[in-house]
Parts: sequence; structure tokens; C-alpha cells
Amino acid sequence: MTEKIKLVLSLLLLLAGVVGFYWLADQALVLRILAVIAGMMAASFVFWMSTLGKSSFAFAAESWLEARKVVWPSRKETIQTTLVVFALVLLVAAFLWVVDIGFLWMVKMLMGRDA
Repeated sequence: MTEKIKLVLSLLLLLAGVVGFYWLADQALVLRILAVIAGMMAASFVFWMSTLGKSSFAFAAESWLEARKVVWPSRKETIQTTLVVFALVLLVAAFLWVVDIGFLWMVKMLMGRDA
């Protein structure tokens, strides 16, 4: 039950930051943005205190570590792969065009119209 209360409180704090942005419409933009940031930080803190929040933040940290392990392709590999994809797209488009023309011809023949 306390976990649900923490999650609802977190959402309410986030909503309070957004409401504060519009409530302070006659104030400076910096103050309005600070209201949103304060709401987001308070909501994040309350969310972090919940079980779901701790597991979510742990998952995000592990995901960040895994993303750092990715071996990204070189520029040359990226260009080559892109060219192969474009070539295959053109090839499949030409094939589908030929199939479409064939179906059009067959339908005209079946309906007794001149091809």
C-alpha cells in the first residue's frame, strides 16, 4: 500500500511542477522552468524511494553500462550497409512493379479487354 502511495505522490509532484509552470504565467520564464524542474526532481526522489523506482533506476544504470559495451560500426561499414539496403529496396521495388504489371495484364485478359 505504501508503494502505491509513493507512486501517486510522485505523479502528483510531477503534476504540481507542470501546474506551477502555468500558474506562474505572469512570472519570468526562468522561474516557470525552475518550477517544472523542481517538480520533476521531487517526483524523481519520491519515485526513487519506492521499490519500483529502485528497480527502474538499477535497470537504467545497467542499460547504460550495456550501451557502453556496444561496438559501433565504422563510417565505411555504415556507408556500405546503407548502399546495400538502397540497392535491395530498388530491386524489390522493381520486382513488385513487374508483378503488379503482370497482375494488371492477367486481370485485363480475364475480363476480356485488350491488353
